[in-house]
Formats: sequence, structure tokens, C-alpha cells
Amino acid sequence: MTDTLEALLREIRACRLCRESPVGAPLPHEPRPVVTGSRTARILIAGQAPGTRVHASGLPFDDRSGDRLRDWLGVTRDEFYDPRRFAIAPMGFCFPGYDAKGSDLPPRRECAPAWRARLMAAMPQIELVLTVGQYAQAWHLGTLRRKGVTETVGEWKAIFAASERPRLLPLPHPSWRNTAWLKKNPWFEKDLLPVLQEEVKART
Repeated sequence: MTDTLEALLREIRACRLCRESPVGAPLPHEPRPVVTGSRTARILIAGQAPGTRVHASGLPFDDRSGDRLRDWLGVTRDEFYDPRRFAIAPMGFCFPGYDAKGSDLPPRRECAPAWRARLMAAMPQIELVLTVGQYAQAWHLGTLRRKGVTETVGEWKAIFAASERPRLLPLPHPSWRNTAWLKKNPWFEKDLLPVLQEEVKART
């Protein structure tokens, strides 16, 4: 039986798997799962995991990466945070902590196996999934995924054409650390972004 979305979102927001039944070391701080969804949103933004600012605010993409992502989508901040328009569900719902070098750790390994399939089943109306970064692409694209993010995003036309419902569009992470990547791959802004904005406009 499919979960009701409202009950499932409450269950996810109360999740403590990474503290009480962790895979490996437990989450080094209190969990704060960040996820939004509705029964009317037709676009799902599948990201990686919250950073420190999002962990503090509880608002997904509440940082400079979010500013760039909203620019890519061609939407305002109010439109982006309207759950009737967009569902936002990272592969790991909580900030995973830092590694020894001070970089964000990968999404927690407990999250996707516990929640992803149930969440997708509870939002059958989703028509477009924007897979942001390698972890979202690995789960959502399956055999359509290429070797790395650059290769996968570079094959966006074939991936979009091969998927039906939901349609799939791979994106790089909108982090400002990827500014050099964007300069090296001008086709992303020239070719992919106009299609992305057209698809978003048609569904919001």
C-alpha cells in the first residue's frame, strides 16, 4: 500500500536512523531532515544533502547554490519555495557533517534505501526530476547514467529523450565551486538551460 504523502513527510522529518541505527559512524549532530513535497508539484529537485546553512534554517537550497539554481530554473525565490510547484528532496535529508579536510561528507547511506522509493511512490504526479549531482544521478538515472557528472550532463538530450514519466534531466551541482566547470562547458548554459527553463515553465 502506498504511503499517504503527508504521513510519509512527517515520518521522514522525525527520522533518526543515522543516530539510532547508523551504517558506520553515527551522524555527529542531531538530525534535521530537510524535505518538501506536495500532491500537486510536478517537478522534483533531487539534490545531494543539506549544507550547514540549510541545516540551520531548515530551508532547502537556502544558500548561494540555491540562488544559482533558481537562476538556472528561471524562477523567483517565492516560486521555488512553493511546494505546490516544486518538491525538493535530497538524497540525504540531513547535513552529513565534514570530512578530515573540512569538506561536506557524502549523503548518509541510510537515507535512500529507507525513504527514496516510498517518497517517489507517494508522489506519482511528478513529471520531471532534476537530478543535481552524482548521488541523485546514480539513484534516479540508473543505466542512463554515464561515468561521471560531466559525461552524464553532457548526454542530457539522450537521457531526457529516453525517459518518459517522469522525464529526467541531469544537472551539475550549482555550487559556486563549479564556476570553472561552467566556463569550461559553455554548452550547458547555451543549450541545456533554455530547455530546462521551458520545461519548468510548462509545469509550474
